[in-house]
Amino acid sequence: MPIEEAVLVDAARAARRFAVAPYSHFAVGAALETADGVVVTGCNVENATYGLTVCAERIALFKALSEGHRAFKRVVVVAGTDNPTPPCGACRQLLWEFCGDVEVVLANETAVTARHGLAALFPYPFDGRLLGE
Repeated sequence: MPIEEAVLVDAARAARRFAVAPYSHFAVGAALETADGVVVTGCNVENATYGLTVCAERIALFKALSEGHRAFKRVVVVAGTDNPTPPCGACRQLLWEFCGDVEVVLANETAVTARHGLAALFPYPFDGRLLGE
């Protein structure tokens, strides 16, 4: 059964509260809906090097994969901005590889700010096709 968008947005907002962002103060939460109706959440976790920081979307995806989920319907990303905050390039790459052209819902603490198919955000992905698979 599909999960209501509001449930996913609330889950991403709740995950955002656990963000570890002592340097940027840019807290992000994500909620990933699996094909079988499970919600897996993540928050960003940063460190002093910044380069080893892991985004909320990737944490949600890695948690889902590590729990055996392999098919996904939608991802919600919540940030504390007025404008839509889409996944970064690294997140788009991993979402594409493991989720395909999923729906990406962008929101803040008060409203949904945008909806896109991942292909619209990532029109020329690098994937297995280019490796001859």
